[in-house]
Amino acid sequence: MAEQTHWYLAPVQHPDLDAKLQAEQRQLQLTKPTGALGDLEQIAITLASLQGTVFPKINKPWISIFAGDHGVVEENISAYPQAVTRQMLQNFASGGAAISVIAKHHQAHLQVIDCGTVGDAYEYAGVERHCIRAGTANFAKQAAMTEQECQAALQLGKNSVDLAKSKGADIFIAGEMGIGNTCSASALACLLLDESAQQLTGVGTGINIEQLQHKIQVIDQAIKLHQADVENNPLKILAAVGGLEIAAMTGAYLRCAQMGLPIVVDGFISSVAALCAVRIQPQAREWMLFGHQSAEYGHQRILKELNAQAILNMNLRLGEGSGAGAALSMLQLACALHNQMATFAEAVVSGDKVG
Repeated sequence: MAEQTHWYLAPVQHPDLDAKLQAEQRQLQLTKPTGALGDLEQIAITLASLQGTVFPKINKPWISIFAGDHGVVEENISAYPQAVTRQMLQNFASGGAAISVIAKHHQAHLQVIDCGTVGDAYEYAGVERHCIRAGTANFAKQAAMTEQECQAALQLGKNSVDLAKSKGADIFIAGEMGIGNTCSASALACLLLDESAQQLTGVGTGINIEQLQHKIQVIDQAIKLHQADVENNPLKILAAVGGLEIAAMTGAYLRCAQMGLPIVVDGFISSVAALCAVRIQPQAREWMLFGHQSAEYGHQRILKELNAQAILNMNLRLGEGSGAGAALSMLQLACALHNQMATFAEAVVSGDKVG
């Protein structure tokens, strides 16, 4: 990548340690045994530090879905045809997809962005078209994107977060759609972690064992092709085997950290984008909560690398930001308990342990 200063290298914000300490103190005063609400306590304390207040809240969630097609589908690595990416864009915008229902349930703003899909020109109400290119190139044969295309995709993520922040969003979820993108995410994970495709490749949308072995071979081929060129550089890795939508999510996560906007990371593909962001800016990690641990094979490994504990474990593997959206309920509950429970003093309950 060119040696010039890019927006995503600007410093990120720091969580508010005073607010964190005050939130911890409040938890000690609530009418319950210390630590009795487990992870719900820690979620509230984390959100307090990220929002800079003793009383965190999630009233205006923002969900951006980034879509892109993948040239690697030429290698027959997906159970679904590429046309599904476009069809799902319309489904998101018309309210029929899982994430659409989740967004409506949480009264979240749902933004649908086409970063680069394959097909003729179209007009879908509610879909923002920013086609950088008509899908990536086949990364088993060449780089998925040029440096400039990768930069443009990062910028789409930045723009989305800037808009969310300007509209008063208090938490950000990035979702993705793109037939073939678990293959891209697995290849990214292999290069970022220097581990084999056998360890980090799963069934995605539901391929059989024979197809899985073929998918692993395709990723191995891509690793051999690109490894020497990418030099362990996360931006080069992203351009070599990433997707337009994965790069957009990476840009969004980096911008959230710069703007001080908490993130809920979704499943395997989103977590690989989060790992890319953290490799570019390590302190971006502090702004991330992790919605769930998916049923996708490599997700547990990525979470471990990010030292992340998932909020939910419900065998989800849909993508779209759906697992992160499901976790919003737990985040909101954590805030409600933290903010609304009585303290021992308020309830005139003795907080002293006996004996």
